[in-house]
Amino acid sequence: MSISLKIQESIEKSSWIRKMFEEGAKLKAEFGAENVYDFSLGNPDLEPPAEFFQALKQMANSTVAGVHGYMPNTGFTDVRNSISLKVEKDHKLKIDGNSIVMTCGAAGGMNIVLKTILDPGDEIIAIKPYFAEYGFYVSNHQGVLVLVDSNSDFSINIDAIEKAITPKTKGIIINSPNNPTGKIYTEKEIDKLCEMLKKKSSGDRKIFLICDEPYREIVYDNRAVSPVLSKYAYTLVINSYSKSLSLPGERIGYVAISPDADNHALLMAGLNLSNRILGFVNAPALMQRIVAQLNETAVNVNIYKRRRDIFMSGLKEAGYEFTEPEGAFYLFCKSPGGDDVKFVRHLQKYNILAVPGVGFGGPGYFRIAYCISEKVIERSIPKFKEAIASFK
Repeated sequence: MSISLKIQESIEKSSWIRKMFEEGAKLKAEFGAENVYDFSLGNPDLEPPAEFFQALKQMANSTVAGVHGYMPNTGFTDVRNSISLKVEKDHKLKIDGNSIVMTCGAAGGMNIVLKTILDPGDEIIAIKPYFAEYGFYVSNHQGVLVLVDSNSDFSINIDAIEKAITPKTKGIIINSPNNPTGKIYTEKEIDKLCEMLKKKSSGDRKIFLICDEPYREIVYDNRAVSPVLSKYAYTLVINSYSKSLSLPGERIGYVAISPDADNHALLMAGLNLSNRILGFVNAPALMQRIVAQLNETAVNVNIYKRRRDIFMSGLKEAGYEFTEPEGAFYLFCKSPGGDDVKFVRHLQKYNILAVPGVGFGGPGYFRIAYCISEKVIERSIPKFKEAIASFK
């Protein structure tokens, strides 16, 4: 008995992040976890804020009838209304719960969006470097992922996107702050992108702007992430609490759409149905009620900033080149010699685990996830120095 050919092909192309995570498990078994420097997986190590645990205890003790039952596929009405207040603040527009769908994390959100908008053969544009799972998600819904280059500083190349648009283009994914680069797209860039999309979206042909922003709250040096929903009526915002509240295992997030979209009711109906038929049915009831109370709460971003700065200082001194991350918790470094896979394999000789940029559509770079303790980062710096000094 064989499995799906499509799944077999996907397994062969499976994420470099997971491959390195598995390599890490082997190294830890051989050398001990304390002697391995694993920067492969963006798994937040910070504990959720105290407010989360307070809300969790309160909800766990509730005996209100029906609190753990089914609800509308889009989520509890009071929860969606609460989340809309956060979206309203982030995206500078008047919005209510009728434009919010609660989802099983950002991955669940992305999948219900693509399920809703894609017909077989439709194209989705993504900007390199990009989160590698996009390719699997788009393919899963019979779409085609079209990759375009960013500018040399990882900013949006509007011309490249415009040239990539065809009659089959259904949407464009942007990810800010970006995984793997940490780049935050400026409001000026967003404005230009939205203006171009308005020109390209005429008549019945609309191009959706899909904003994947689970790192929106993880920003440094007083920067801010631009509002988008208020700038273009065919925007779908996807967010989660995996990073902002350090809840990746709880799988809770949301999709927000513009109340100004002329197909608003149909779009919401599609997201509602997709939540159900993809098997999510609805986002977890307990987590919905908890995050609804935490609109003003987030992890201490200064901890990530301190780790970023320690890494940047040590790696710069060692001779590594990189663009300073403005948000998220990744460093995207140039690979000495230009061969990212070769250099990542070399790093493993020093028990350092990083992810080659080729897995993100960025060959010649490697990604370091610094959502890991400062002690591990500090201990790794001499190893990084040894690795670059010995690389040929």
